Amino acid sequence: METRIEQALAATRFSVVGNILLAGVKWIAGIFGNSYALVADAIESTTDIGASLLVWAGLRYAARPADKNHPYGHGRLEPLITFLVVGFLIASAVFIAHEAIVHIRTPHAPPEPWTLGVLAAIILWKEGSYRWVIRRSRETGSSALAADAWHHRSDAITSVAAFAGITAALLLGPGFEEADDWAALFASVFILYNAWGIFRPALGELMDEHVHDEMIAAIRTSAESVSGVAGTEKCFVRKAGMRFHVDLHAEVDGGLTVTEGHEIAHRISDAVCSAFPEVAQVLVHIEPAGIHSLQQEPDGQGQA
Repeated sequence: METRIEQALAATRFSVVGNILLAGVKWIAGIFGNSYALVADAIESTTDIGASLLVWAGLRYAARPADKNHPYGHGRLEPLITFLVVGFLIASAVFIAHEAIVHIRTPHAPPEPWTLGVLAAIILWKEGSYRWVIRRSRETGSSALAADAWHHRSDAITSVAAFAGITAALLLGPGFEEADDWAALFASVFILYNAWGIFRPALGELMDEHVHDEMIAAIRTSAESVSGVAGTEKCFVRKAGMRFHVDLHAEVDGGLTVTEGHEIAHRISDAVCSAFPEVAQVLVHIEPAGIHSLQQEPDGQGQA
């Protein structure tokens, strides 16, 4: 688990450094290259710096172990951090859209051709960054890191839009200078779309949405491999940051003593945690095997 946390923190440090460097390049190229699409790109990269720092700080706090005041740990901070990152995205999209509309309505000179080379390098770097960070997100199970990765992807898309807009402005010539600004406007819409894609799974995590079917099936298999377990009845999984909490109903021989049932519950917990290092806690409820079928009348209605 410590390795997963360090991987996530290393990925956010990479994002912070990369965004600082790229934001500087975009601001310079956008201003001196007369490209608002690049300036819009620079605005997003600047907000990305704050968002990545927020993710880094949030991951450090969320990784803290459980304590007296937070018996389930601090992982629920992660989706909250994700919501803040989404807020950064929405704010930057609205600002970019507003400024793009202003520039569309204001005559201006076309962008410089050399800005295309700058954008090509940025697109390659940002898409590579997205792929690296999203891989780390999947390895660690961090929703905040996934949001940070999508920042890189949205940055790559806005750069592609800027590249297309500048190319159109240069190829079509006089009268099409605003193609660059239309590209920035399109990019703002795409950023909003990405913001929803980031927000939705984080909301599901906060609301304990049932989205872990494969993991639940594997947990049942692991629990049922324990000696003395006749089967499993209910199994619920909740995600909190990079850790999971499991509630499991295990069926055992109804003739066992309380002590024997207690020992089986401990073995189940150990087996699940051994198979899934990302599981922080397994709460096991022991019940007699066949109790549910015995409580059913022939017509399927339960007894009072």
